[in-house]
Amino acid sequence: MKTILITGANRGIGLEFSRQYAADGWSVLACSRNPEKSDELNKLAAQYPEFIKVLALDVSDHAQIERLAQDLSDESIDLLINNAGIYPKSGVNSFGHTDYAEWMQIFRINTMAPLKMAETFAAQLARSEQKTFVAITSKMGSIEDNSGGGNYLYRSSKTALNMVVKSLAIDLQPAGIISIVIHPGWVKTDMGGPNALISIEQSVSGMRHVISNLSMADLGKFFSYDGQEIPW
Repeated sequence: MKTILITGANRGIGLEFSRQYAADGWSVLACSRNPEKSDELNKLAAQYPEFIKVLALDVSDHAQIERLAQDLSDESIDLLINNAGIYPKSGVNSFGHTDYAEWMQIFRINTMAPLKMAETFAAQLARSEQKTFVAITSKMGSIEDNSGGGNYLYRSSKTALNMVVKSLAIDLQPAGIISIVIHPGWVKTDMGGPNALISIEQSVSGMRHVISNLSMADLGKFFSYDGQEIPW
């Protein structure tokens, strides 16, 4: 049985990843900042008790990441999906209205946490069969694609994440680990809103197809959920 670890698994894309991989018989390590308040995730775990294990993890707390890695030191993790992320609260993301404290917190979660996860779980990934490290990014992190301006906090956190994973792809290559970033599309979630273009199911199914077909030739690439490469 293959094993997947998912951060931010309590709702939206992370919850759907948990659902789809459990349905396919994977062992799912589903991480949530507040498991006791993660009603939908707990319902899903009750539906798949032999496949889903709910774990407490606040990715902004590096000590928690280290403790979880120690608790899972005997695991082989085939696929690690860094899904946990935040979008700035309204009114602090445009020119002249920058909340710099908020920006630091967004960087801690969207950019620093995935690197810490890679550093801390590299051994578990390296001894697995699939050896895949995925970070959920955004097309808003593409410099070439930015034609709208604004969104300084979120855009910069995802652009920095892309660079982190590009370097990880090189540094983890000797261990046979494939590292990529993937854009889930504009998805109908709490973050994406009701006017988004695609469903959670469509997004996650597409990303799973991309992930399942990765090879070492794809190291450090920036994919969309539909398999298209996105310019940096």
